[in-house]
Amino acid sequence: MWGGRRTLERLPQRAWLTLAHEEALDGSLASRALWQHRLDRVAMACDVLFVPGGRYLGNFRPFVTMSHNLLPFDANERRRFGLSAARFRLELLRVLQTKTFQRATGVIFLTESARIKAEESTGLLPGRCTTIPHGVDSRFRLVPRQQCPLSAFSESRPFRWLYVSIVNLYKHQWNVVAAVAQLRAAGLPVTLDLVGPAFPPALQKLRGAMDTYDPSSNFVRYIGPVAHQDLAAMYHQADALVFASTCENMPIILLEGMAAGLPIVSGNRPVMREVLRDGGEYCNPESSQDLARAMERVTRSRELRHALASRAFSLSEAYDWRRSALATFQFLAGAAVHR
Repeated sequence: MWGGRRTLERLPQRAWLTLAHEEALDGSLASRALWQHRLDRVAMACDVLFVPGGRYLGNFRPFVTMSHNLLPFDANERRRFGLSAARFRLELLRVLQTKTFQRATGVIFLTESARIKAEESTGLLPGRCTTIPHGVDSRFRLVPRQQCPLSAFSESRPFRWLYVSIVNLYKHQWNVVAAVAQLRAAGLPVTLDLVGPAFPPALQKLRGAMDTYDPSSNFVRYIGPVAHQDLAAMYHQADALVFASTCENMPIILLEGMAAGLPIVSGNRPVMREVLRDGGEYCNPESSQDLARAMERVTRSRELRHALASRAFSLSEAYDWRRSALATFQFLAGAAVHR
């Protein structure tokens, strides 16, 4: 395995695993892309090359890649970034990943909905394609708790909504803040915790919403990034999860909330519906009013919370890392016969 230092330091030591640090892979997108041309020589002894990052323009065959990011293939979502360095990066990724996918022996998608969306941009891919979802870490698993009636919540013990995700232009945290303000205006004792790093322009929009709807910081709290090993506790302390993204490839946050036994309000995009199925309450994440309606239904109804949490927890059991790993290596072995 060739990788940057930060990646390799997180991997275990195994007798069958050779970790090779490459300084170029610690650098920029351009630096990493240039290094990949060395793979034609470095990988000569390999039977198959796996490039999970989605970008490879070298000549080694066979190679398999993976689609992790749907933003480059969604024109509407790219437009949110206007004329910016972030938009230029997405446009560059669209070109590089399209070329990679079209040349690959095989492409692994994480959801069927993401495959359909990507192929709207790339065209029908000539190589072998498969869908292998990610798993969810066992530390997040918690059997759904007994749901309390609305009367059990108060200003001193509020109903705690949680949103875990990077603050970004397609995540709509500001709409969730506005929705929670509407619930508070209706007399519901709810709070919102926002967890995750931030893209500065989106953080500015979030801060603006917080200043508008909760200038005294009474019911909205932006916590910022939390280490992954500490994240499970955030889910386990919450009463419900809201996920207002409009563009996902494989929403790990949904899987974590499902495994944590939480009732969930989710955006109504195809990928989210494919993963959460009938285990969530859906809404238009670009409408604070629709978000508020969905969140109010979940907050008010103990029966709905119980049904959603139980169904989502049951669905989460299908997302297993060992199963994902086995399916991935089986696909790689199948690609190796094309050498």
